[in-house]
Amino acid sequence: MKQFEKIFVVGHLLVIALFFICALALIVLAATDLWHGLFAGERREIRQRFDSVLESIGMLTIGLVALGLSQTIFEEEILRDVKVSGPTRVRRHLSRFLVVVVVALAIETLVASFQIMQRDPAQLPYVAAIGGSAALLLVAWGAFVHLNRSAEELEPEAMEKAKQEDRKVS
Repeated sequence: MKQFEKIFVVGHLLVIALFFICALALIVLAATDLWHGLFAGERREIRQRFDSVLESIGMLTIGLVALGLSQTIFEEEILRDVKVSGPTRVRRHLSRFLVVVVVALAIETLVASFQIMQRDPAQLPYVAAIGGSAALLLVAWGAFVHLNRSAEELEPEAMEKAKQEDRKVS
């Protein structure tokens, strides 16, 4: 059984490394795009520069998501070695993931809105659907946390154990 656990640890480490590499690659690409947008000389129009800056924001947002996911997986699966079974642990694990996703979707909605308004306003309903999805995720997450609190009250020892794990990681 311990051998299977080692396989999962190696798998988690591989996923963490890949997320981290992807995040770094996106940060480098965003910096390159930003550099070209700001310092391309007079060869580019203001609109093209604006698009480059927006593109770099979009890439940074996705890079932030990848970095956040790698950190979450590292802390939850490697440092804490948590088995997601109790309501407290499920809420905390899911909350960490959803914070990153909701913020990223909201930023992507803003970036896409600015880009689409200038290029093809007929596509704005699709951008609104992304923003609406972020809003629905936020509402569903809030409902989950609210409903989960009553389950946590049934297991106060699980909350105390989670707090002890936090102190250990800090």
